Amino acid sequence: MKTQTETFCGYGKIKEIAAQTAVECRFGQEVVTVLAVHAHVALTGAEAGNGEVRYFGKAHFLVVYEDAERKVCRAERGVEFTARAADEACYPALTPRATVSVENVSVRREGASVYATALLGTDIALYGETRFEYLTEGDLVCKREPVKALVAHLCGGAAETEDEFETEHIGDILLHSETANVSDVSCEAGILRVEGEVSLGILALKGENSLASFERLVPFRVEIPCDSAAYGCNGEARVSVLDVSLKAESDEERGKCKIAAVLTLGAEGCVYEEVSVDAVTDAFSRTNEVSLGYVTAESCGAGETSRLTERIAGKAALSSPIDFTDVLQAVTLQRAEANLVQTQDGKRLEGIAAATLLVLGADGAHRGIEMSLPFSVPVQAEHCRAEALVCGMSARQKQEGEIDAEATLKIALTEQRSLSAKVVSSAEEGAACALSDSAISVYVPRAGDGLWELAKSLKKSPEEVAASNPDVEFPVKEGQRIVIYRKKNLA
Repeated sequence: MKTQTETFCGYGKIKEIAAQTAVECRFGQEVVTVLAVHAHVALTGAEAGNGEVRYFGKAHFLVVYEDAERKVCRAERGVEFTARAADEACYPALTPRATVSVENVSVRREGASVYATALLGTDIALYGETRFEYLTEGDLVCKREPVKALVAHLCGGAAETEDEFETEHIGDILLHSETANVSDVSCEAGILRVEGEVSLGILALKGENSLASFERLVPFRVEIPCDSAAYGCNGEARVSVLDVSLKAESDEERGKCKIAAVLTLGAEGCVYEEVSVDAVTDAFSRTNEVSLGYVTAESCGAGETSRLTERIAGKAALSSPIDFTDVLQAVTLQRAEANLVQTQDGKRLEGIAAATLLVLGADGAHRGIEMSLPFSVPVQAEHCRAEALVCGMSARQKQEGEIDAEATLKIALTEQRSLSAKVVSSAEEGAACALSDSAISVYVPRAGDGLWELAKSLKKSPEEVAASNPDVEFPVKEGQRIVIYRKKNLA
């Protein structure tokens, strides 16, 4: 029995892995009371090896603190790091795409030094060549169907976005934080377009003992060249803030300050092209039993991105107590942690909106209090990747010891697509079948049987079965009969 096969070769996402690592930085004895600490991490590279992915980058720590004289100051340090994510499926030919996020920052004191530790969570997508062999024809009755697969085309780019706004007069910028949120990804001829917003938060020193926080949503657009991008293709992208330049010009006569921000963005994107191959998904022989070998062709990618905005409010959980003697001065380092969960009422995005609340006590000393506001938002999603951006978070103390918090959530849901098809990869001829020698056979099929299933059981091609039964519609209905005619040679 002769058969012919072909090999499909594409490039796609092989799998995803996750890892955690901790990065630590030491500050000197000038730091007496830590008010707020921020860690910004930028990956500089990632490479796949045998059984692991090594990734490396730089962590930039910024601490706002009070010194021994209760003066509010800031300090900055940078640390380079290298980490690894172990996985047996890794090998050097794969291309890793890593995205790192700061999951938590903690501070501890050891002797005269203060140590800031950032817990980093890293999601790594591995891309590589995918192959599978499939049967195309042979000495068999074959069922051919178009099999679809997603092919990935990696791309990347950079862009700058600017913003200028006016605030009340400030003395110095103590801290700034940036979070990029992708809200839309689209393809056109040769371009992957990525749009979204950067939440820019600024903590400033207004006077000798007064703090203030400002927040801006800065829109961005990054156009990434990609030869394979075309209308109708889907894509996904991650955007990170690589660099920030802030300039403040004070107008003391008007009591105002103009702040100009220039943000440099880096984007890593992927365009998914849907291709089709004509493969055999089932086959049989008219005369012999056949043992078929199968292979499952799987590929994955991204679909459409949808977005929604939700306003949340409630009692915030606090890391330390407050009372009416505390003056609320600023809310800074706003962030969100969220996961999609399945409930009885459908999918929901659940998590917390968190921030650092800075207060001035009756003793004239500042304190930093971590506050978190839980949320649960219904979403129309099945297989999606969710990202949440928290902005406009505010805090009020209506009742002593309690903080009423409000915030706006900007949620982006990116559909995660997967295609799977089972195709015939090989065929081995077996024993001969016992064939009927009657001129006419009448079969009573089961209701719902299709043309291919009937042809396979009768050892006739679908065309022969249909030609012998022109008045029968497939799938067959209850009570229908199938007639098979066989040519007889008269001696």
